[in-house]
Amino acid sequence: MADGKQAASNIRNRKRNRIYKGVLLTAGLISIALVSMAAYNVRTAVAPQLASGETELAVPIPKAAVELRMTDLDHGWVRYEDAIEVAGVKRSYTEITTDGGLSWKAAPSAAGASASTSAPAGTGAGTAAGTPSATPDPWADLWAPPAQPQLTTLMIASKTYKVKQAQFLTSAIGWAIVESDSAEPLPPLVTVDGGKTWQKEATPDVRQALEAEKKRRSTVQLEAQLYENAQAARQAMSSSWKLFPATAYIGDAVLVRHDGPGEVAWQGAAYKLQPYGAGYFTYLPVSLSVKPGTYTIGDQVLTIKSKKFETQYLQVTQEMEAMKQDTARILADQKKIDAARSKSAPEFLFDSEFIKPIEGILTTPYGYTRYVNNKYDSSHLALDLAAKQGTPIKATNDGIVVLAETLYLTGNAIYIDHGMGLFSQYAHMLQLNVKTGDKVKKGDIIGLVGTTGFSTGPHLHFTFWMHNVQANPDIFFGTNPFRWQSSK
Repeated sequence: MADGKQAASNIRNRKRNRIYKGVLLTAGLISIALVSMAAYNVRTAVAPQLASGETELAVPIPKAAVELRMTDLDHGWVRYEDAIEVAGVKRSYTEITTDGGLSWKAAPSAAGASASTSAPAGTGAGTAAGTPSATPDPWADLWAPPAQPQLTTLMIASKTYKVKQAQFLTSAIGWAIVESDSAEPLPPLVTVDGGKTWQKEATPDVRQALEAEKKRRSTVQLEAQLYENAQAARQAMSSSWKLFPATAYIGDAVLVRHDGPGEVAWQGAAYKLQPYGAGYFTYLPVSLSVKPGTYTIGDQVLTIKSKKFETQYLQVTQEMEAMKQDTARILADQKKIDAARSKSAPEFLFDSEFIKPIEGILTTPYGYTRYVNNKYDSSHLALDLAAKQGTPIKATNDGIVVLAETLYLTGNAIYIDHGMGLFSQYAHMLQLNVKTGDKVKKGDIIGLVGTTGFSTGPHLHFTFWMHNVQANPDIFFGTNPFRWQSSK
């Protein structure tokens, strides 16, 4: 009997325990459900930037522009951050423009970049995560304003905003990001009048200003590439007048730059300043007859120094000496040469330094006073470079062949126009590889060394003509007139 009562009691206890455990389990499940719902509600209210594959939520987190970088007139990026933290993190993302701010779009995700990083990779180097690296502009110093304007506020649509960051690429053109009191921040603002007015988008006036600036840069860069570097270009182009060089010797030459059109009076002639790049230019030949001293060119002073030239004595056959007596043939050739040099391209046809046509033996330097058979002949205003017959002759720089013909005294000869009144001359050649009208590049093989015409052996007679006045070739080699700082 007692055993039966004990068994019934045990059954009742087991039932109570099962009911108790069921209640506890139910309570636990309800608690978990309540916590999950609370977490969901928090996530919905302050949702950070969505990861790939997530469903868009109803209430976005406010965001703010925190960093801006324009790498040129077309390309740039702006970085945004969540305005509040979630779990101690402010997510960030980047938008880019490739049309000067006409449109902005999400940057491609950078490989390995985390969406929750507090700053995009590469911002210290001027790029943001997912944006292509900008190629450094070697002429950036030419466009940049003397100093970045320090803006604290700006006004747009009669409303004042606090400036977070501003960047000006020129004194007139700039972009800015501002603090906004709305969940959706303002896009980068743009100005094309130095900050007097700002626009939320690239309006027709803004686009017109950007295109005008691009054209101006293209024109300026055409000239700038001829200087030693951007600093030298900026110094020259910021001057009213510039002389290259300011000191020269007789027999040399000077390049003049001015910031406006006009003429330069020099040694009884008037040389027209012709436009190129951002300036106006002309060459001034310094013939052997120019008196040493100082001369005023615009607001600059040109100093001409004297130079002593050696004397050379040549012995030639009577037959060769008689060649100089055939004045009719000489004058006929001179008419051809004068006609060829009467017109020159109104621009610089080269964009780099000049080279020697051959690496020969210098037998007669520029300026030597020459006697032939003990009789005064002339000043030798060229270089004579001896070399083996058939040696290839290179064009000293880019240009257009204006004469390629067999002449009486100079034999097979070539004249190349390099623009702005500058010509190079090659004489006594064995063979001509070009014809009149051909365009040549620096280093092109234009002929072969020979001994045609009035010549005592295989060599190249080489010189420059500047406004029909000969100029010392030595000042050209390894440089160009925009880099003449002092005469050699």
